[in-house]
Amino acid sequence: MLSSAIMTEIAKGLAGVKFTESKLTFINGEEGILLHLGIPIQEWAENSTFEELSLALLEGKLPTASELAAFDAHLKENRAIPQQLQQVIQDMPRGINPMQALRTAVSYLGLLDAQSEDITPEAQRAITIRMIAQFSTIIAAISRTQEGQDMVAPRLDLTHAGNFLYMLTGQEPTAEQSRLFDIALVLHVDHGMNASTFTAIATSSTLSDLYSCITSAIGALKGPLHGGANEAVMDMLDEVGTPDKAEAYIGKKLDNKEKIMGVGHRVYKNFDPRSRVLRDYAELVANKEGKSTYYQILETIEKTVVDRLGDRGIYPNVDFYSGTVYSDLGIKKEFFTPIFALARISGWCASVIEYSRDNSLLRPSSVYTGEKDAEYVKLQDRK
Repeated sequence: MLSSAIMTEIAKGLAGVKFTESKLTFINGEEGILLHLGIPIQEWAENSTFEELSLALLEGKLPTASELAAFDAHLKENRAIPQQLQQVIQDMPRGINPMQALRTAVSYLGLLDAQSEDITPEAQRAITIRMIAQFSTIIAAISRTQEGQDMVAPRLDLTHAGNFLYMLTGQEPTAEQSRLFDIALVLHVDHGMNASTFTAIATSSTLSDLYSCITSAIGALKGPLHGGANEAVMDMLDEVGTPDKAEAYIGKKLDNKEKIMGVGHRVYKNFDPRSRVLRDYAELVANKEGKSTYYQILETIEKTVVDRLGDRGIYPNVDFYSGTVYSDLGIKKEFFTPIFALARISGWCASVIEYSRDNSLLRPSSVYTGEKDAEYVKLQDRK
């Protein structure tokens, strides 16, 4: 139990504040460890799929083959989005922020769901399956309509990752491309009590509906301090231009104490284990596709940063390499944050459902620093 005594010290950004228990994700930032259900993220990335990890987090255990097959079938059955929502996406203004579009689409999806106001465990699980399935369809539809292209209907013979790439580009991806994107999704499914997950839980604690929780989470993820770092990394790479300029570019930024995008993490004081996985795949893709320029720049930046700041616990995070992987898969950088949401929807829903089992309304306190003996001055007497 947390003490009910008024705290006199402020925990900036709620750092170190523990408000609940969870069996889903464990992070040891000092040692660079990330576990889901006790299993290292590296093992999930190597052996599992987005579908399996999503189900495992929802159920709190590794699924059997039959359980996973049934879950996968339910996802596929729910990939199509309602015609009314398709029209809403089609009518959205061109040039808008994709996260605004996603937030609006998910909120509208709730209006069309007759079960949306039901917050029983059974309803939440059913809604979760629909949202996991339809997030990919919504995001692909937003991307295509914003480019003036027709939406591509989902296919039932492709994996979750492969189907998204197909709906996004209109071309069936290779098995290798599907697997690479699947791994990227696995790495982003859940990450403890980050800002968007906490926001979803805070909304849920009021006994609001699941669509409201996820819409809240999308709003939190939209912020550049949370979901937009991988896009900023790509902007930085374009600014650097060529590998031979990278060391001087970063050195100057470090000398001026400027932030290096994709470097450092609120939790990790060691290498982000997700970045180690993505670095290997980014190198593989770069070498195979002949797109080594971005990777070479990142490699130089990483070495420069680690040499200068490694002893202070500042290392590349998952955003550092994810952008290059997405770029090589043909995903536009303004859609990197929606891709984050595409993966994190499973973690958001699993966390909300877990917290709902022993719900408590979140109501933190603040330290009042204003006056206590002020007098009310009538409007006509104020200067």
